[in-house]
Amino acid sequence: MLQAFMPQSDVSARLRRLTAAALCAICATGSVPVSAKDYPVDDSYSISQRFYAYRDEHPELKEPVLSFTEGQQVLFDRRYKVADSRELHLDVFVPAADKANDQAIMFIHGGGWRSGNKSHFYPLANLLAQQGYVVITPEYRLSMEAQYPAGLEDINDALAFAKEHAAAWGFNPTRIALGGGSSGGHMAALVGNTANTTLFKGEHSADAVRVNAVVDLDGVLDFTHPLALASENKRKDKSAAGMWFGGAYETLPVRWAEASTAKHIDADSPPMLIISSGQMRFTAGKDEVLDKLSSHGIASKYYQYDNNIHTFWLFEPYLTETAERIHTFLSQIASGVNQ
Repeated sequence: MLQAFMPQSDVSARLRRLTAAALCAICATGSVPVSAKDYPVDDSYSISQRFYAYRDEHPELKEPVLSFTEGQQVLFDRRYKVADSRELHLDVFVPAADKANDQAIMFIHGGGWRSGNKSHFYPLANLLAQQGYVVITPEYRLSMEAQYPAGLEDINDALAFAKEHAAAWGFNPTRIALGGGSSGGHMAALVGNTANTTLFKGEHSADAVRVNAVVDLDGVLDFTHPLALASENKRKDKSAAGMWFGGAYETLPVRWAEASTAKHIDADSPPMLIISSGQMRFTAGKDEVLDKLSSHGIASKYYQYDNNIHTFWLFEPYLTETAERIHTFLSQIASGVNQ
């Protein structure tokens, strides 16, 4: 998970609050009335912020450029739910009709459960749409607005909404994968492996939120692992994870364990692709996850860089490489090839 947050005083100085007028301006008409609501936003984590932090030590990095092909469409800011009197939206990258492959993937942005934006996955979404995938990027409530498990519930609502619109967007509702980067990778793995439980999904059935694959880009898989505790619990309730959970591991050990994907791997788990930066704390718990998947005969694939930047999927040359690895994995899943 992203730990490079600014000091609290600096973050507070950068908090913006959406005004009632601004919120009303973006509210779409619909059957559910939406009243204006202010909410805090931490904008300390952005693609630009990461690029300038990394570039001196990694001169190979290039900022992403989106180039579109004929027939592509992007559906912006589709409302998928109203939560606590405000809208939550998602964007949909739709491939050209002659490229469509019937598979969708939803990407959850990172930012330590506190910051970030759905636009962070636009470059990867665009590349995969050109490979034939319908790619969906949702916003969700972050820890400054609503603590665990609100964001996870939002993602399940987004999955159910996407499946309801599968025909309109051009994919098979039984063929939707869930992916994410950093804290978003953690969330994708957790949501993807709990469809058959009562966690995080409210009134939704298992089929309404079930995914056919998970893609975890450098997201922690076990909060109780020593590597995870050493980083995620280092500042106790002031750590990114602690602020999301509402307390340190010592205070809320059951909650930290409940949010650990490694505790939920079973015979119903989906195939999983895990890509690690090589900074092993970010994928703490991956050995247990991979061992359990193997014991159940479930396909998995693990790639590891040699101490790459954490958010490698944001920048070239790793952006295109990540897209190709995801495409290869999902193609093998579709053809029934077990990793």
